[in-house]
Amino acid sequence: MFEDKTMVADTLTGINGELMRFGEMIPQTENKELKTTLKQFRAACEQSQEELYQIAREKSYYVPASKATQEEVEHVKGLFTGGTL
Repeated sequence: MFEDKTMVADTLTGINGELMRFGEMIPQTENKELKTTLKQFRAACEQSQEELYQIAREKSYYVPASKATQEEVEHVKGLFTGGTL
């Protein structure tokens, strides 16, 4: 039998996959109506993801990584602005 933690993790994984697919589809369509519909679906997925994330945090199913230091943030910014990537 599935545990709540497993079900939440599996659902979040599925939602993340859907968000990736929407991110791929949206820029590839020229049909404005379809593009708008896909964006609406993506927004609904993002809302579901946020709600599940909050539940996972409240129940300690998910513990986020520690926050990046200012030095780490500056390093990543430098990668993007310095043309390294």
